[in-house]
Amino acid sequence: MNRKQLAKYEARARVIKAMAHPARLIILDELAEHGERCVCELTELVGTDMSTVSRHLSQLKHAGLVADEKRGTMVFYRLRVKCLMSFFSCVEDVLEQNAAEHRELVALEIA
Repeated sequence: MNRKQLAKYEARARVIKAMAHPARLIILDELAEHGERCVCELTELVGTDMSTVSRHLSQLKHAGLVADEKRGTMVFYRLRVKCLMSFFSCVEDVLEQNAAEHRELVALEIA
């Protein structure tokens, strides 16, 4: 594998790693469903303190998943790309397939 290909995979891993926390997934879902939100709204939603939510948002921003805009003393965040929801849909398909296989195994053990 050449350097360019490796760099592409490393970049993909950074984006996926930025999403690898339940609070960040909650934030991304909220932004996808309701558009932009201020940090205070996301803090209430996630149920943690503002500094923790800000750190999560910083990681999402660094990965290129969200953009921010400061208005006065408030900062608003929005998704940078809508295709993220397609990715989440794919993850849900994987979870459903895993659950179906698990149910099949359980049914075989019971029989």
